[in-house]
Formats: sequence, structure tokens, C-alpha cells
Amino acid sequence: MKLGRLEPSPGRHLADALVAVALTTVALWAFSSLVSPWTSLGWVALTFWLAAVDRARSSKEALALGAGLSVTFSATVFQWFPAALQGYSGAPLWLCWGAMLLLAPVFQPQLVLTALARHLARRAVGERAAWLPAVTSMLVYVGVEWLAPKLFSDTLGQGFVSSERLRQFGDVAGAAGLTLALLAVNEWLLGAVRVFRARGVARALRPLGAAAVLLAGLTGYGALRLAQVRAATDATPALVVGAVQANITSYEKLKVEMGMYEVVRMVLDTHYALSDALLREAPLDVLVWPETVYPTPFGVPKSEAGAELDAEIAGYVAARSVPLVFGSYDVEDGREFNAAMFLAPAAREGGAPERAVYRKSKLFPLTEWVPASIDSPSLREWLPWTGRWTPGPGPRTLPLRRRDGRVLKVAPLICYDTVFPAYVAEQVRQGADLLLTLSNDSWFTGTPGPRMHLTHAIFRSIETRRPQVRVTNSGVSALIDATGEVLSEIGDAQRGTQVMRVPASPGLSTLALAWGHWLGPIALVCAVALLGGAVLGARGARR
Repeated sequence: MKLGRLEPSPGRHLADALVAVALTTVALWAFSSLVSPWTSLGWVALTFWLAAVDRARSSKEALALGAGLSVTFSATVFQWFPAALQGYSGAPLWLCWGAMLLLAPVFQPQLVLTALARHLARRAVGERAAWLPAVTSMLVYVGVEWLAPKLFSDTLGQGFVSSERLRQFGDVAGAAGLTLALLAVNEWLLGAVRVFRARGVARALRPLGAAAVLLAGLTGYGALRLAQVRAATDATPALVVGAVQANITSYEKLKVEMGMYEVVRMVLDTHYALSDALLREAPLDVLVWPETVYPTPFGVPKSEAGAELDAEIAGYVAARSVPLVFGSYDVEDGREFNAAMFLAPAAREGGAPERAVYRKSKLFPLTEWVPASIDSPSLREWLPWTGRWTPGPGPRTLPLRRRDGRVLKVAPLICYDTVFPAYVAEQVRQGADLLLTLSNDSWFTGTPGPRMHLTHAIFRSIETRRPQVRVTNSGVSALIDATGEVLSEIGDAQRGTQVMRVPASPGLSTLALAWGHWLGPIALVCAVALLGGAVLGARGARR
């Protein structure tokens, strides 16, 4: 008498699911440390959860597995965020934690929708096309991350930023391409385990071989591109930058304690002193100060004291004969913008300093900008810390003249701008030779936040093959070359200055630069086609 496979009891089934979610959570937490050898766990981290989703008995159960992992993933990988939110908003810590966990499925929707799509695909095809649920899952994961960008635009592929060779694949499909590779290896390893149990070692070698070929291909491509980029990069610096990180934070608190004018006075005096030390160290093409370092409109003063401070900054540039790029505010028609000011000495003696402005376009939700569709007096009263800046007009480049008279085209970026690959790519397509980022990461000081932001910056340089100068108020300031290598940095919560000798742009073309963030939409279209075809085919077969 042949017996069918016994189904586990409901209690055992639930326990297995919880263990699977826990194992995947721990592995992803270790992977997110970006420290070898823990980053190697990324290749196996999702296998436990995927196996649990495959055992789901209903769509509701699959959705619960997706939502559960989104909560545990957020609670471990982003455990620093509630405290940072509390520091900014003043809300109770318990409320910040509750909001993050409650909204985790919204902030990590790819996990929820991947679980659902995988279950539906498996139910539609059964054992007839065992590959389809796996392929659909991978495509849905990548496609949803493109369709519904997360607050920090994080993706698993960023975990390989510390791998010199693997990260080079970013110039093909950005960090999303590495995410797809990670998902594929997880699927092959899970498949190998299943085949081994059912058919033995010989058959299991096939999916293992496929995973090995993919990893070898990524590594080989990385080695090739590293050699090409380095060979195309001129050893002569394209620009010599003086970067100033004063580590002055908590402006709002200081304003209450000292008064607005005294705070601005202290900030400027500190930056003058640090900049003068840099100018004594080496001849500079440009000085760079961080985002909103001058926390008031420049060029459109609100008071007589403000006009005097504006004139003082212009006078500093003229007296030192060095251009200055610094973060400030800009005002037009009653609208206020987060801006980067490019201030250069006058072209002729006695003339006014040359001034150009870049206005930040990608504003952080709520803290910098509230969409008009939800803005209201009651919202402002309930959330008094919400921002009132206006988004800038979009990507643009600005000229920056070297001491020898040559002009570089610079892609200015302010803070949140750097997490958008297509935005940066458009600036480079406009002819930018250099990415110049000003940022204020002080709200995340002492957390993984500054390093996460630096990771985004590294991938933007790889995707566009452009060097990048990144200057922040409290860290991490860095010089990044076109391979994504951090050539120098000033760490988190440190005061420091650096002379950054910026490598020339290798000028290489990349698929990520030419096509932008192309992988996400293609993956989503393919996922919908595969899943839709499977479901419709299953319905037709039942008729």
C-alpha cells in the first residue's frame, strides 16, 4: 500500500514558518553589516524564507510571510531609524518604533508582493514548470523596488559595495542588477537542495553549476572593467578640492541656546579657520562646504545683519582668490529652496563675484517637503517639524574653473538627490565630468545611516564612471573614484579637512548611463507577462 506524504500539523507548520523567517532575518542582518565574510551570507539568506513561501497553503499565508519578513527585516537592519526619527521629530521613541513596524510592509513592499506572486505562480503551474515561480519571484522583487521606491531606496545588491570586483556590475544595471544576481543564486541553491533530496547528487550539481557560472561571470566582468577604467583614468588630478567637515550639528538646538545670529557667526568662523588651514596646506581649485552650512538665504538677505554676512562670504572668496561651493537657501517669488551656491572671484578687478545656484530637486518626504495633495494647516499643526522647501527644476550641470583656466562641468547633488540613479545619469548625459555632493547626515550620526548614504554615492560613481567629491557636515565626507573606490574620507562624527586630488573622468560609456534605471521596468513587465500567462493558462486548463 502506497502512502501519500503526511502534511505537518498546523502547529508544526507555523513553527517551521517562524523559524524560516528568523533564519532569513538573521542572515540578512549579518549581510547588511557590509563586512566580510558576513556579506557572503547574502547568497543563501533568502533560501529559508523562499522555502517557507513555497509551503504556504493559501494566498493569505504567503502574504503573512512577506509581511512578517518585512517587519523583522526593518526591526533588525533599520533598528537605528526610530531613534533618528525621535531626534528629529521629538516624538516618543515607542511611537517611532510602532510607526516603523506598522508601516514595514509599505516600506518594504517587494517582500510582500514577491511572496504573493510566488504562491500564485506555484499554484498555477504546479510541478509542470518548476522554474516559473522562481523566475517570477526574482522579477517581481526587482520590478516592485523600481515601481515603489523605498524611503532610502535600499536594495540587497548594495550589500556587495565592499567587493571591488562585484560592484563593477553596477555600470550595467546598477545595484538592482546585483540584487537580481543575489536572488538567482538563492533560487539555484534552494533548487539544488530539493533536487538532491529527490534525485541525488548528480542532478543537484546542475543548479550549483549555474550559480558558480554566474558568480564567475560577475567576478570576471568586474576584473575586466576595473582594468579598463584604471587604464583610461589620467593620473594627473582633474581638480584639487579642499573639503571642510566641521561636525557642527543640531542647528535648531543651538539657535535656541545661542540665538540665530551667534550660531551663524560660529559656523562661518569655524569654516573660515578650517578653510584657511587647507589653503596653507596646498593650492586649491575650489573650497567645498556642506549642505545648509549657511542656514539662511544667500543673496536674498532677510535682514541687515544677513546682508553683512553675505558680503563677508563674498569678501572671503575675493580675498583668497578661490571659488567656494557651499550649502544655503535660495528664495524666489516667496518660495524657498535648499540650494548649493557656486561663488567665484570676480572675472575682472572691481567686479562682483560670479554666482551660480543649483536647487535641490529630490526633497526628503515630510522633513523637507510636503506634497500639495496632503498639505494642510492641521497637518502642519500635528507635525510641526515638516519642511516647506520647494523642489528644484531638475538635473543640471554647472561650470567650475580650475586655477589653470580649464573648465570642468560639475553635476551638483544635494543629499537625497544621490539616491536616484536616473537623476544622476541625466546630469552626466548633460556633460558632467564630476559629481559634487553636499549633504547633511547629522540626523543619522552614530548609526549605519551615513554609510548607507555613502554606498548610494559609490554606486552613482560606478554607474556613470565619474569621480565624486562628497562633503558633509558630520560625515562621511569622501573622495570616490570611477571604480567606486573611496580614496579618502573623513569619518562619521569627526571634525576634519582634506585636500582631495580628484582623478580625471575616464569618459567611458556604460549601459546604466545610457539607459538609466532600465532593469526595474523590464523586470516588472516580464513578471506580469509570466504570471498572467500562467494564471490564465491554469484557468483554461480547468475548463
